[in-house]
Amino acid sequence: MTIKYLSGNRISGLSSDANATGGTITTSGGKRIHTFTASGDIFRPSSAFNVEYLVVAGGGAGGDDSGGGGGAGGFRTATGYAVTAQSYTVTVGAGSTGGIGDANIAGGNGDDSSITPTSGTTITSTGGGGGASNSDGQAGVSGNGKHGGSGGGAGGGGTNTGVHVVGSGNTPSTTPSQGNNGGLNVSSGAFPNRGGGGGGGAGVVGSPSTGNNGGVGGDGVSSSISGTATYYAGGGGGSGATSASASGGLGGGGASTTTTAISGSPNTGGGGGASIAGVPSVSGAGGSGIVIIRYLNDGSITATGGDSVTNAPPATWTMNPTFEDDFNTD
Repeated sequence: MTIKYLSGNRISGLSSDANATGGTITTSGGKRIHTFTASGDIFRPSSAFNVEYLVVAGGGAGGDDSGGGGGAGGFRTATGYAVTAQSYTVTVGAGSTGGIGDANIAGGNGDDSSITPTSGTTITSTGGGGGASNSDGQAGVSGNGKHGGSGGGAGGGGTNTGVHVVGSGNTPSTTPSQGNNGGLNVSSGAFPNRGGGGGGGAGVVGSPSTGNNGGVGGDGVSSSISGTATYYAGGGGGSGATSASASGGLGGGGASTTTTAISGSPNTGGGGGASIAGVPSVSGAGGSGIVIIRYLNDGSITATGGDSVTNAPPATWTMNPTFEDDFNTD
């Protein structure tokens, strides 16, 4: 708040207190936080001010039958995003549903998350890429991970002995990068001597498979925008060919275990774990995304020069955009 001193121990000022509606509203450290965990809500600022944001897309599903882990949803965060008094549509991307195992089907991509103003610059994070399935001679099709915010891991198993292509992260490209590539299938030899690569995470590339073992999902990135340090956008674990115990990355990535595939955690953008070889179970689904907006919301009065004023307005005093009032300096 800018304070101007007037004669007779009076001051006038223009309120710069930022305020908005939308989402679940909390406060921490003098900042107001709007958290969106589902689509369909609107962020409505009351005036023009700058915010910081976190936009995490939905994670990709794991591939089936010794497949690759699902890639994490795109992770974008920044400060200094200028908002004005208009509507901002918030979209929270869903994670892709898992596929039926032992069917040579790659996991699906997660959905995008975004902040879209009526007029101005849209912020979009891209859904995570699905993990590849068992290659089974289909290196150009289901044996390859899908591209996305972070890429899906390459497929394992099958009779094809080639190295399969991982899903590329940061697709489409953003600066800074919104994610990383999935993990390679670098083992050689026919089934059952190869596992799938781990899904890419926002902070780390998915790990490659090692022999029968699937690759570990790449870790996500920690953010304290909610008021608590939390990891988001971890990649899903790849599946082993005959055994599986690949963990997902920090930030909600689902694991691939010896008995089942774990889905990415909700509202983290984590990728899903892959299903194991020869078992008609469902591969892990991607975790849904999240959008968080935070800004300074400090109503205290501070000023220099003239008569010192140190008292802040009472908590129940609702200030108009402009005001002029008498202050008793005794």
